[in-house]
Amino acid sequence: MSLKSLALLSLLALPVSAFADWQLAGDDSSVNFVSVKKNTISEVHHFKSMSGTIGDDGKAQLTIELASVETNIPIRNERMQQMLFETTRFAEANITAQVDAAKLKALKPGQSMTVVTDVTVEIHGEQQTEKADMQVTALEGGQLLVTSNAPIPVNAGNYKLLEGIDKLREVAGLDSISPIVPVTVKLLFTKQ
Repeated sequence: MSLKSLALLSLLALPVSAFADWQLAGDDSSVNFVSVKKNTISEVHHFKSMSGTIGDDGKAQLTIELASVETNIPIRNERMQQMLFETTRFAEANITAQVDAAKLKALKPGQSMTVVTDVTVEIHGEQQTEKADMQVTALEGGQLLVTSNAPIPVNAGNYKLLEGIDKLREVAGLDSISPIVPVTVKLLFTKQ
């Protein structure tokens, strides 16, 4: 028996859970953010396309397609894509975190736990660390529901997005758009 065949047999002998991780159910998940213009008018926006995993090693990854931004106004979607996110150069936002996989696996359906962790956010060619306070709830069928306990305040200036915000402000004829953007998430992961 060749070494390659022996290695393949060894892999097949491992339990299925050794390869398993959780995959994001993108259609059942959401990432929302709030913009504030004229100091008093807030609007909620979201992204329509994202993917992600939580590995058996506890590494969590989320990729957001920035061109999928949805503001409920088509011209504003286009302006955010072109002027703010510059999606032809920076198509995705990538978020990673490390969580305790053993604690996730130990959750029984209906049980929850709070996870306060640093998340690494990469957007517009910049990478920063943000603090996230999340609630993880185990559901039937090997699913995990991850929701934000509190909004995550993201400073657009940390990601070189202020120039884009100024362009949006000018084209819309606004006196101000806040650079501090609260972000909330509802992420549904299914065990594979």
